[in-house]
Amino acid sequence: MASGKKSGSGKHEQGVNGRRSSKRKEGPIVMDTKAVFAAVYDVCEENAAFFSSSPKGSAGGAVRRLVDAMRTIQEHARNLEPVVSGFAAIYHHFDFDPHIPANGYRSLVKVVRCCLLHIVHKGRYISSSRRSIFFRVAHNASEMEAYSNALCQLRALLYLAQRLLHDNSHGNLFFQEENGLNQSFIREYASMHKGCFYGRCLGFQFTPSIRPHLQTMAIGLVSFSENYRKHQSGLDEAGGTAPYGVAASSLFTSGKYAIDPELRGAEYERITQNLDVHFWKSFWNITETEILASLASMTSVQVKVNRMLLVPGVAFDLPLVADPKVSVTIAPPTAHIGPAPIQMRLISYELREGQDSEELLAMCRSEGGSMSLSLGLKTKRSPPSPWLLVHYHGGGFVAQTSKSHEPYLKSWSQDLNVPILSVDYSLAPEAPFPRALEECFYAYCWALKNSHLLGWTGERVCLAGDSAGGNLCVTVSMRAACHGVRLPDGLVAAYPATLLTAYASPSRLLTLMDPLLPFSVLSRCLNAYAGVEPNPEKQVEKVSTLSMVRRDTALLLRDFRQGASNWIQSLLDQHRPTANAACWRLWALLRRPLTLVMSSLHSPSSASSSDAVRKSVSEATLSSPHSDPPVPPKEPSDFSARKDSLKSRTCQDLGTHLNSTHTAPLLSECTPEDVSFFLPPPPDASTSSALSSMAIPPPGGSEEGSENPCEFPVGFEPLRSEQLADIPPQDSPIVKNPYMSPLLAPDSMLQALPPVHIVACALDPILDDSVMFAKRLRSVERPVTLCIVDDLPHGFLSLSQLSRETREATNICVERIREVFQGKDATAPPLPTNGHRKLERTNAVPADLLQNDQDIAQDGADHGGVFGGQTIPEEGAGLTGEGEKMAEGEGPAGLVAASNLGDTKEIGA
Repeated sequence: MASGKKSGSGKHEQGVNGRRSSKRKEGPIVMDTKAVFAAVYDVCEENAAFFSSSPKGSAGGAVRRLVDAMRTIQEHARNLEPVVSGFAAIYHHFDFDPHIPANGYRSLVKVVRCCLLHIVHKGRYISSSRRSIFFRVAHNASEMEAYSNALCQLRALLYLAQRLLHDNSHGNLFFQEENGLNQSFIREYASMHKGCFYGRCLGFQFTPSIRPHLQTMAIGLVSFSENYRKHQSGLDEAGGTAPYGVAASSLFTSGKYAIDPELRGAEYERITQNLDVHFWKSFWNITETEILASLASMTSVQVKVNRMLLVPGVAFDLPLVADPKVSVTIAPPTAHIGPAPIQMRLISYELREGQDSEELLAMCRSEGGSMSLSLGLKTKRSPPSPWLLVHYHGGGFVAQTSKSHEPYLKSWSQDLNVPILSVDYSLAPEAPFPRALEECFYAYCWALKNSHLLGWTGERVCLAGDSAGGNLCVTVSMRAACHGVRLPDGLVAAYPATLLTAYASPSRLLTLMDPLLPFSVLSRCLNAYAGVEPNPEKQVEKVSTLSMVRRDTALLLRDFRQGASNWIQSLLDQHRPTANAACWRLWALLRRPLTLVMSSLHSPSSASSSDAVRKSVSEATLSSPHSDPPVPPKEPSDFSARKDSLKSRTCQDLGTHLNSTHTAPLLSECTPEDVSFFLPPPPDASTSSALSSMAIPPPGGSEEGSENPCEFPVGFEPLRSEQLADIPPQDSPIVKNPYMSPLLAPDSMLQALPPVHIVACALDPILDDSVMFAKRLRSVERPVTLCIVDDLPHGFLSLSQLSRETREATNICVERIREVFQGKDATAPPLPTNGHRKLERTNAVPADLLQNDQDIAQDGADHGGVFGGQTIPEEGAGLTGEGEKMAEGEGPAGLVAASNLGDTKEIGA
């Protein structure tokens, strides 16, 4: 079990990579921090001296800007050098394992180094091209100003990280107090300038192959926002007519943002600071529009089974693991919106026995005809699979469905030769916690009960999910343990969110610059999932009556087409139990929405009427086949009272089954005494001294009671935004519920979890969630592995088709799932596999900035496989040493370390 010992580390690392390069026998190569800073000083000084002495001419203003930017970069670098060197000496104390060098402090230092390397590259390009007649002084001045601004903001983040060192306990990455540093972090984020990270510097910290795609997404986001404000519709979050039309019109306005990075950065910053969660829901669901979904489907693996299921919410019994003769009743989800069918998607590369049964087909929902064609073909049926993968998609609990994640799920079904059941749980803010947890748990239990319908023998089952889905994997397993039903054989969580509070951590400081997960967006998603009501002043503007009728009519026609398709199919098969129900659904589609549309023309409250129309149209096709479609309530007060009653129920209340004979005991609400957040060994004197030398107390201006608190040393102030970010306070105590934030769960709940495999990103703002959760599992002696993927952003699974690096990172998740199915011990080193190819580094740095880490080990510099130099984009004269690769440790794409349950040696010793 003690796989982290030195005797097994060599075999372990070789198994992760599949092969070992002979050129690394002398030790891994790392960046020399001193050489990087020296290169920055030299290139800035040389260029500043040249342009200061050259004749100004017509470009005098641009020349002055360039010289000023060079001087400012030098100033920031001189202040950053001792801070970066200090962090490099102590950040290994916060790693999960000596073989897994990853935590938020490392990530911050890596980002600073990446910024410096880009500055060195830009400076050397200027030096080699400044005498050319094609040299553009203004363009290069703007480039250097952008990186100067980015370096200034990174300097501010490192100051905040030093505050975290001062206020946190040894080995802990999160500040757990409600006020103090957390409030300071939110206040600084709201006022600090962020546009420099979204313009010319967009994605500079990530692998080069992903940066063009991030730039395209940023251009699409700001263009979508401009048209979204014009159309202000708030229609069908699942990719209906309005988002499609806004996306189409955005193509005509994207050009100006493509050619003007400063405009794009300013607009991107405005969007992340002000727009509400409904905008992000609409934008993230663009991939589910018909055209984009069709393109993704054509480029993905073709599978024999891809069916949408509507499983009615009916209570059923499952046997208890402790005593199979006794059963527990699994109640259907009821929180917030009452009983409703649960949507799931069944994906299988092969058609297996039971997947075309009448019982399953009765629950199928047509998605446009492709499914009907596959059902009509005489396809050979394979025997049931011994494995089943239950998948929960990501999307911040507020957006996306299984359709957005289809491409990589199809690939997984082929690679693993396994059926996949992906759950389309209800989304916030319409259905906040615990509705998603209820539906995911019910879907898992339904799969256990109905294995014969899924092409599964019932032998081994694995849960998998990314981001919010990773959170649900953990909480579903916790709830299964509390009910006493069968646990999954393991779970694989990709970059999971395990702490949904506003606690500050070093990795969460990266939300200031992350293009995919800004803090304000993250905060809005978490508040929506917690059920915090939106600010009434920020409601979506009302649309005109004519616009409402036109768009709702388009939705009506779409649902009418779908209802007619279902009706025709039911008539062709008279033995299907849904034949009569389909006729009633079609009649409801014709009758109810048109009545409501006409009545809305005469209603003074167009906003509430339009909401009723949209709900009636969408719910009509999703209603149970055994009942009429729901009628919008005539008494809003009755509906509000019912909703509030449902909303007040907690996850524990929902676990109580009123009609069951035997119920599983649920754990009581955890108390602070029950939670051991993380208790590392007490640091020795030398460690305490090193940490104290880097930690800084709050500056004098931030004393309690000060009207204008100052978080930074005298003489330094980061750049500020013209408009403060609107970050709603997180005042709901439900975010500390262990079923919402599993990192805060008591030891007794974590001890019941199955083997956990975590795949995290080194540059992810929620990296510390994964590191600390892995530490907590190890502290309660649960099998856990942690794999760190380098140089990729949060959400890389959804980008798996865009680059080789994302595909290789996705394959790591596949290997972890395969280990669960094969029953490998999560505490043992993974065996070598021929299918997993080592991810080659594309990160090149100048040869003069590299040195052997054996020469600087005593200084506490990097020693691992997470942090390497960034590839500098080609622009004119490149850096020397083209093609040289930065190699640190044995796992460039990701290193895996199993929890060392038998080794009590201090981390980093």
